[in-house]
Amino acid sequence: PSGRWDSASCSVSLSLSGAVRRWREEGRVAVWLHVPILQSRLIATAASQGFAFHHAESSSCTLTLWLAEGPSRLPGYATHQVGVAGAVLDESTGKVLVIQDRNRTVNAWKFPGGLSNPGEDIGDTAVREVFEETSIRSEFKSILSVRQQHRHPGAFGKSDLYFICRLEPSSFTISLCEQECLSCEWMDLGELARTKHTTPITSSVAKLLLYGHREGFDKIDMTMRELPAVYTGLFYKLYHRELPESYRNIA
Repeated sequence: PSGRWDSASCSVSLSLSGAVRRWREEGRVAVWLHVPILQSRLIATAASQGFAFHHAESSSCTLTLWLAEGPSRLPGYATHQVGVAGAVLDESTGKVLVIQDRNRTVNAWKFPGGLSNPGEDIGDTAVREVFEETSIRSEFKSILSVRQQHRHPGAFGKSDLYFICRLEPSSFTISLCEQECLSCEWMDLGELARTKHTTPITSSVAKLLLYGHREGFDKIDMTMRELPAVYTGLFYKLYHRELPESYRNIA
């Protein structure tokens, strides 16, 4: 078990050093120390007792102290950011929604998207970002691709995961966000696949979409199933290519 020291409720007479000593005697293996920003003066005291930073949020930081033998086995804090883009395809016309970012030195065509919020599903991020940037309403259909990149300048030098989703539009009139977008239009898939005025990942996904549009989306889609997690009351999303019915029904 790990110990916790609540700086707001700890009595004045109990010093942190005394608490650490007691936790060691109790056989605890680690301590998580949560410090509100208005009590950040306590960080120096904790550091003098061997505590180290684990992570910080807007209103607090968390420090840890490993009490057991050997190197710390506490999990590190999240080191990846998750970006999501939505490829909104109008199947009736073969056109896809693309934008040009306003704050880029190269105005390449790309799919609208942005960072996923904590607790937000990938498909929901894609739908939200598309609406915020273009006012186009859409529905999540599948994941088309995942890019993994390390030492990403836009992720403070950390790793970046970037999902591109296939979305189906339910509205078609564009009203772009002028703060983020320079331009926005419905572009023919074939044109997007051939143009040099786009990013490599957009060009690759445009070719993937073109293949799916012509030959069937079952050849490119990673669909989603929601399954119960081992943690009571929680669920998770599983993304994969769709299985044939004969395999789906195996008991």
